Amino acid sequence: MEQREGGFTLIEIMAVVLIIGLLGGIVGTVVFRQIDKAKVTTAKIQIKSFEQALDAYRMDNGRYPSTEQGLDALIHKPSGEPVPKRWAVEGYLAGGKVPLDPWDNPYQYASPGTHNPYSFDVWSYGADGAPGGTDNDADVGNWSDDTGTTGTTRG
Repeated sequence: MEQREGGFTLIEIMAVVLIIGLLGGIVGTVVFRQIDKAKVTTAKIQIKSFEQALDAYRMDNGRYPSTEQGLDALIHKPSGEPVPKRWAVEGYLAGGKVPLDPWDNPYQYASPGTHNPYSFDVWSYGADGAPGGTDNDADVGNWSDDTGTTGTTRG
């Protein structure tokens, strides 16, 4: 009878590597899904911050910035029409700049909004940076669509 030396066979090592690879794939998928959810949550929080800043702008100036003035009107006093009458010297957003969305794209702004015709729309195009999309690529805005998956409702 042959006596077996101590150690592992190639088959045993391959099986262990395969199991570790499968576990790593499962864990990686779960982690990336959580990161995607966190980015959507961050976008919603930033949009809420824009809503508060835009409401403060309106209280001071009687109207929201125009679409052309955009979110930059929260940082720099607009010189084009309509010129704000009582623009806050310190601006309306902390940090002195308009943040990018969690996918490093600029937020979009329209006043009056398509979804909020009496106020404004603020939105991110999501992970793909393009209008529309589903899941992680869906737009995130300050309105609710038919599925109730985007942002918050204004009216």
